[in-house]
Amino acid sequence: MFPTSFSRTVTVFHGRTAPEPGVLVGYGAVIEALQLAVPMPRDLALISAKRRQYHVAGWRVFTPRHAPADTLWAHLVFALKYEGLDLLFFNQLFAQLPAPTVEEWVRHAPQSRYARTVWFLYEWLLARRLDLPDLLQGNYVPVVDEHLQYAAATGVSVPRQRLRNNLPGVAGFCPLVHKSAKLEQYLARDLAGRAAHVLRGLHADVLVRTSAFLLLKDSKASFTIEGEQPAPIRALRWGRAIGQAGQHPLSHEELLRLQQLVIENSRFVRLGYRTEGGFVGEHDRQTGDPIPDHVSARWQDLESLMGGLLAAAAHLETAGYPPVLTAAALAFGFVFIHPFVDGNGRVHRYLIHHLLARQGFTPPGIIFPVSAAILAHRPAYRQVLEGYSHAVLEFIPWQKTADHNVEVLTDTSAYYRYFDATAQAEFLFDCVAYTLEKTIPQEVAYLQRYDALKAWLDERFQMPDKLVAVLIRFLEQNQGLLSKRAREKEFALLTPEEAEQIQQQYALHFLE
Repeated sequence: MFPTSFSRTVTVFHGRTAPEPGVLVGYGAVIEALQLAVPMPRDLALISAKRRQYHVAGWRVFTPRHAPADTLWAHLVFALKYEGLDLLFFNQLFAQLPAPTVEEWVRHAPQSRYARTVWFLYEWLLARRLDLPDLLQGNYVPVVDEHLQYAAATGVSVPRQRLRNNLPGVAGFCPLVHKSAKLEQYLARDLAGRAAHVLRGLHADVLVRTSAFLLLKDSKASFTIEGEQPAPIRALRWGRAIGQAGQHPLSHEELLRLQQLVIENSRFVRLGYRTEGGFVGEHDRQTGDPIPDHVSARWQDLESLMGGLLAAAAHLETAGYPPVLTAAALAFGFVFIHPFVDGNGRVHRYLIHHLLARQGFTPPGIIFPVSAAILAHRPAYRQVLEGYSHAVLEFIPWQKTADHNVEVLTDTSAYYRYFDATAQAEFLFDCVAYTLEKTIPQEVAYLQRYDALKAWLDERFQMPDKLVAVLIRFLEQNQGLLSKRAREKEFALLTPEEAEQIQQQYALHFLE
């Protein structure tokens, strides 16, 4: 039995202080009234009594003329019109909603864009056909309102509801991204074009060396994020794997190959998809009980979830969806699913490289050191991971196992298929911008300065390349000065005047 009232006046709601007293409507009102097991939306909708409309963090405030009638259908129409699609919400709602109720809504207003959308979502999400005839007239309208959320450019016509399916995914995996001022600004800046501009005109040798450095830098950073200090050969090997990003289509086999490259020694780690529960967090020091920050997807759902993710990846390659948004949705979706016992974090960051390269965002032969940027933004990285994990943790029933692991008790796959990836997309754009505007230009400039100093040393002293590298490293470590030890050992053949000239040249190229 559904409640008869959904709207409610709030000043504080689920820990959020409203910018002014008002009436909660839309998704937030329905979630609360029906006690749906879903997180509250990024922004809650509030009807103000003061006849003003504005947006502040966590809230969208509307005027009284926007207020919906206090019925479930009216609140759904309001949500679709002003808040965009929430696929997890509709998945959970439809689990409670009798099919005849949806059929009645559609029969009452078959040409309504919102009735057709709800009808489509019911059949798309549940793979269950309603007792309704195909529409025979009416203009085709998009499923995703592109004023509110980012959509696939290549929508597919759905004659049954006369809709254009421009969802950026498939029924088995479809995170959505809301439009925000930050994302709009990043997209307008054409970061991919700026990367090509930075690298255009570089000597081929400098480009090759820049690429090699960035690969190694990213490989080391990816291990550091996981709290590991790998042997040089291991970092080099993973760097070479990153260098192949985008060359092979994603598949179950490719993901397993990447895990093997990450783990190498599988003596204590079972490779492949998990056959047990998983979580990220701590264990109680006294009892050993799990204390999860994040509960991984139920292992029984992994084949289906990963199949959906891979199908979405194939779809988005040609869907005209912004590459950074594609990378955010798929790579963070992967790490939220957490399909492996170990190696999830590094494969997740590899997927960012793969998807950016696959969609032509990164220039040929160059890999953006996104892991290095993530390492430089580690608190924000933790925040976007926990922002998802903590929001759904209360809705995932689990029990501890005899070996101090977790066992998820019900099908929770919808939480990993349909999440809001807006925060993840904004974070990834921050990292891409940091890479393009700081890391890559700094490395290019360093190599150009290095080459200029090396050319001077070659002409003046004819030093071997290896000795030049040692000399410049010593100068870097000692603020541009050759230490007494260096002058007495490796560079004892230099006169005091020559040493001073070298220091002056180093200052000219590196310090000024």
